Amino acid sequence: MTILGIDWGEAKLGLALSVGRIAEPYEVVRYSDTKILNETLAEIIKSQNVDKIVVGVSEGKSGEAAKVFGQEIGKLGTQVVFFDESLSTLEARELSRQAGIKRKKARALEDAFAAAVMLQSFLDSYV
Repeated sequence: MTILGIDWGEAKLGLALSVGRIAEPYEVVRYSDTKILNETLAEIIKSQNVDKIVVGVSEGKSGEAAKVFGQEIGKLGTQVVFFDESLSTLEARELSRQAGIKRKKARALEDAFAAAVMLQSFLDSYV
């Protein structure tokens, strides 16, 4: 089963994939147009044979917006579930630092790392 993890943001998404029990950062998608974003995600879902999507949600307005986003993505036909992503970005930063990844590279992929942290927590909890 292939699972796509999404760390939602207002201007970019962090994406992670898991095939089996290990989540890996995939990419960061920057967007300004929701239609183009949906087309991009549809392509990724198809090309990676995604069976399930896990959208990270936090508290407050950002969490509500992530839920609305997830409901829209669900219209693409792939099952969407929501999972708490609180502190995933902080954990991703710390893991990048510990791994010795240079700050510039870590910053560029920070959202993908955060998506991987969130997706790994999901896998550890539910799969």
